[in-house]
Amino acid sequence: MSKKQTSSVRDANFSINETFGGRLLKEEDEVFNYNAWDHVEWDAEHLTMAEKRIAEQKENPVANKEEYMENPNQYWDRFYEKNEGNFFMNRRWIAQEFPDLLQLVQPDIGRKVLLEVGCGAGNTIWPILAENKNKELKVYPVDYSKKAIDVVYQNPLYDPNHCHASVWDLAGPTLPEGLSENSADAITLIFCFSALSPDQWDQAVDNLYRVLKPGGVIFFRDYGRLDLTQLRAKKNRYLDENFYIRGDGTRVYYLENDEIQKIFGSKFEICQNGVDKRLIVNRKKKVKMYRCWLQAKFVKR
Repeated sequence: MSKKQTSSVRDANFSINETFGGRLLKEEDEVFNYNAWDHVEWDAEHLTMAEKRIAEQKENPVANKEEYMENPNQYWDRFYEKNEGNFFMNRRWIAQEFPDLLQLVQPDIGRKVLLEVGCGAGNTIWPILAENKNKELKVYPVDYSKKAIDVVYQNPLYDPNHCHASVWDLAGPTLPEGLSENSADAITLIFCFSALSPDQWDQAVDNLYRVLKPGGVIFFRDYGRLDLTQLRAKKNRYLDENFYIRGDGTRVYYLENDEIQKIFGSKFEICQNGVDKRLIVNRKKKVKMYRCWLQAKFVKR
């Protein structure tokens, strides 16, 4: 099967019977013929298993919840101190999922400002900068972890003519260093929002709204409810409803499309609120693994 050239994301209310292209599993006995399938609906067996797993997780919650709620940045610092830039691969799929981003890197388009929130080791910005032909593009990679920003600065691809990296708390009281209200043309929010606790959502959305220009776009992708990683969470990882800590102490919340609407809909026009449900297959061990990511685009009115 040839490599895909388009996104697998579909509207959250799509029918699995519609024809979309991609890797569609039409016959169950073909499931182990390939490594992955798109748009696979969860069957009753999977949903029953998921309900059982989450019930077990609730019976064995985190022992000291306050430890992870009061100072979460210490765990992200440890993560990047240990892994530096080696944990994540560069997100070369970013232009496939969000082709609109390529408008920022076109020659002679003029000054454009991209804010990358939760930049980590910079795995989203490096593929964008690799495509850049705009001499006036400025990218602001920001992260809650100082160690992550140190990793970004140390990358040989870091160019101060096009980058200004800094520490920023998305749910804090200030805007990112070097940016003012209505100054960003676009914001990328990739596997970042899920690290916030629900009581931080309102402040985070307010900050995003303030820094984005009218007509500017937020490009969003994050973990969806009942993703494989949620169901695999071990004992003493459950913080709260759909909110967990990983083995390294970092936090992750698993979202639903309805929540996306509630969280962002009061301030932004939601142009996309999609879901990417995928079945990953271990053909050797005959194991099926269900993944779920949410993808969205928000425009400042």
